[in-house]
Amino acid sequence: MPRTDFSNYNAPADLLQDKIILVTGAGDGIGRAAALSYAAHGARVILLGRTVKKLEAVYDEIEAAGHAQAAIYPIDFSGASEDDYNEMAAVLQKEFGRLDGLLHNAGELGPRTPLGQYPADTWQKVMQVNATAPFLMTKALLPLLEAAPQASVVFTGSSVGYEGRAFWGAYAVSKAAVENMMQIFAAELAETTAIRVNSINPGATRTGMRANAYPAEDPRTLKTPEDIMPLYLYLMGDDSKGTSGQQFLAQPK
Repeated sequence: MPRTDFSNYNAPADLLQDKIILVTGAGDGIGRAAALSYAAHGARVILLGRTVKKLEAVYDEIEAAGHAQAAIYPIDFSGASEDDYNEMAAVLQKEFGRLDGLLHNAGELGPRTPLGQYPADTWQKVMQVNATAPFLMTKALLPLLEAAPQASVVFTGSSVGYEGRAFWGAYAVSKAAVENMMQIFAAELAETTAIRVNSINPGATRTGMRANAYPAEDPRTLKTPEDIMPLYLYLMGDDSKGTSGQQFLAQPK
């Protein structure tokens, strides 16, 4: 069962002081909120996404707030190859030398369509962005994560990844893969590294993806990305040392 006991965690102001944390999908939604929250708690944040203009806006917000200077790394998961992730690792190795945290937040919803009618090319894209990209990126960045004293990797799960639901198609399948991948990485890294690996199901949150999935829903009834940041902070900071292979709900029911 997913854990719910840290959703109201109160993070110390210096929780992430001098840590280097990479956030995917950092241009808006939960990724933007996480990047700003990590920076506000002392981290130097690497903003990763496909839309440079959005990343630059978050960069400017961090700079205006007087936090540690962020970095931007543009990449489009739908077309990135293993070589692209290896190149990323080489750049980050040269620039930073280690990685204390990695938040896999970027995602692709895809259509709400019966599997029997699901377009094959869309299936490939959703699986590429949601499952293959986090795998290849984590694999490439493992040496940087191992170089940190206590590194944290956080995957983004979903309730449809716990149990399949009609019409959720490749998104549900990819999220089931993500939950399984998280558990495998956690188990394999537990004995030989100080890397912990967990997943967060953000739940119903006021984001663009949620609006696309539920167009008739009133967004004012939903929590904002900022509302669910306590759990994101807990899992990225040293207070969660020793916690690995666990699923967390950002919004306990």
